[in-house]
Amino acid sequence: MNEELRRFGIEAYDRWTAMWNGDTGLAAEIMAPEFTLRYAQAGTEAFDEARTPDQLAELVAGWHRFRSGIKFVAEGTAVVDLTLVDGRPSGLVARPYLATFTDEQGRPVARSGTDTLRITDGLISEVWSVSSGAAGRTFYR
Repeated sequence: MNEELRRFGIEAYDRWTAMWNGDTGLAAEIMAPEFTLRYAQAGTEAFDEARTPDQLAELVAGWHRFRSGIKFVAEGTAVVDLTLVDGRPSGLVARPYLATFTDEQGRPVARSGTDTLRITDGLISEVWSVSSGAAGRTFYR
């Protein structure tokens, strides 16, 4: 794979993370007009129903109202498997992440997960997301 496609994939993941950190305007820029989300963790079923950038932006904003101060950061090495199809990047990008927030009792919480993004025509068209869940742990220390 060429370095330009690798950079594109990492930037796509970084923009996905920035959207999750509250820059919901990015949804219209990085998401396909219609997409599929697949979240494996309990309590995230609403994300599976989102199909448009506006729906996703509203859900992310709601998530921040529910978990004020939540922060996502990329961890580990990105796995980028992209090729050009009709001149546009297409394929998969996967990377672990760390989510941190303060729980209802004021205690810090850290949980790891992995998001796999399917890129089609340069936009995110499908996401598979798994996390360590409510009793979770972190991948990296």
